[in-house]
Amino acid sequence: MTTFSGGAALEAKLAELAEKLGDGKTLRVGFLEGATYPDGQSVPMVAAANEYGDPAMNRPPRPFFRNMIAEKSPEWPHDIAKIAEATGYDAETMLGLMGEHIKGQLQGSIRDLMEPALSPITIAKKGFSKPLIETSHMLNSVDYDIKDGV
Repeated sequence: MTTFSGGAALEAKLAELAEKLGDGKTLRVGFLEGATYPDGQSVPMVAAANEYGDPAMNRPPRPFFRNMIAEKSPEWPHDIAKIAEATGYDAETMLGLMGEHIKGQLQGSIRDLMEPALSPITIAKKGFSKPLIETSHMLNSVDYDIKDGV
């Protein structure tokens, strides 16, 4: 832990941190534009249909993304603070590590989701009862990027 005292010391430390962090950056984690299945189908669209359900396909909502955010996001401020300190407040490195962290949490949520259960017909077609995973393409398409600006 770094310590300092006095107004000038605080101003100098804040200026140093601002310089290290640079201009605003945005971390995006999820199913990024351009991700497709081998047949050209959009991975983000398939993920959204799984998340919110698709009445046309008789697919119920399976909120893997919302569940992960509700469960994990309260820990993110603490996590990013630890990563920031460990990386010397280097914005690109810090956000990259946080991106990997959240990506892993989202993939874990996809793996762990079991409700609502698949129909017996779907289980018979797939040969197993795991929702959200058939070829693992959606799971493996979870990604992150860091954009300049907010």
